[in-house]
Amino acid sequence: MDRLIEQHLTAEMANDPAGAVAVYTDDVEHDVVGWPTGPVAGQAAAKNFYDQLMAAFVNEEMATVRTLYGDDFCVIEHNARGRFPHGFAGAPGGDRPVMFRMLHVFEFRGDAISRENVWLDAGAIVAQLSAP
Repeated sequence: MDRLIEQHLTAEMANDPAGAVAVYTDDVEHDVVGWPTGPVAGQAAAKNFYDQLMAAFVNEEMATVRTLYGDDFCVIEHNARGRFPHGFAGAPGGDRPVMFRMLHVFEFRGDAISRENVWLDAGAIVAQLSAP
C-alpha cells in the first residue's frame, strides 16, 4: 500500500497526471468530494481530473499527519500547502499560498489502487484566498 501511495503522490507533486494514475486499476473509482464532475470511473477519467487539478493547483507540500490501515484500504490525513493561481470555488487566485487539511481514503485490489476518495477543507482554502 505504502509503495503505491508514495508512487501516486510523488507523481502528483511532480505534475505528472499519467504517473498519478499509473498505479490505478483500469476501472478505478476516483472521487474528490465537492469536485464539479462528482465521482468518475476509469483511468482516463481520473487522468482528466489530474490534468484539470494540475492546471489549477500548484502543490508544494503534502505532509502526513496520520495513517490508518485495514486489510485492503488505507486512510491518510494530510496537511497540504500550495497555490491556486487562477482561483478556487469563486475565490480569487494569485500567488497567495494556502494551507488546508485533506483526507485520502485509498482502496486496493491486487497490486493497484481501485478507489481514491479525497476530502479537503475547501472552506479554509476559500477563506485564505479571500482574506484581505
